[in-house]
Amino acid sequence: MAPPSVTSATISKEPGVYEDEFVHDIYERIAPHFSSTRYKPWPVIASFLSNLPAGRVWTIGLDKSLNLLKIAKNAGGVSREVVRANVLDQPWREGAFDYAISIATIHHLATHERRKQAVKRLLQSVSPNHGRVLIYVWAVEQDDLSKREIPVDELQPGGKDVFVPWVLPDPNADKTQVFNRYYHMFAKGELTQLVSEASEEMGLQVGTKNSDAQTGIELKQDGWERSNYYVELHRWSI
Repeated sequence: MAPPSVTSATISKEPGVYEDEFVHDIYERIAPHFSSTRYKPWPVIASFLSNLPAGRVWTIGLDKSLNLLKIAKNAGGVSREVVRANVLDQPWREGAFDYAISIATIHHLATHERRKQAVKRLLQSVSPNHGRVLIYVWAVEQDDLSKREIPVDELQPGGKDVFVPWVLPDPNADKTQVFNRYYHMFAKGELTQLVSEASEEMGLQVGTKNSDAQTGIELKQDGWERSNYYVELHRWSI
């Protein structure tokens, strides 16, 4: 039997309500199975972590899913710090962290403005002098290993809103359960543009450190890896 297909999605409700139904509620139900499929970092993420300054690292995890947080809290047999919150919230003071990583999260937000707000929260959370941010989102362009196929004739310049099925095996039933999760699949250049818009609205100059501005962000790298777009950002101030 062929796996369920990726289908087009239409935002038919208030964005927060829509995300609760097609993102948050689903991840609460599939958390153990979903977590079992996460087992190693991608190369760019591993490189980002390995390039952090030497010394003791204290990491705090944030998620909306209580069930995923319960798993993350004791991952690897070590008790970890986790916080339950929405990425649109600001549960800590500005500039509290040296680095922040957002993996496969922003693409679950249902509007451009909400995705931009999430980028702002990331930039606000790190030090204005040396903070580093890494963001990953799913791309319209999928690699040969991906099980997701996006219909080319339906693509639009601003990316694509879709439902991506998660197949949850049920050993006590004759058939599996399928949950359709909402995603905004990013088009080429869309993530970089989103970062630029968020930065400019925060009064940050986009570019290398210079005397023309008091504070800004530098785009250290942007690219595509394993069906995802990513950007690495460094904050600076004079």
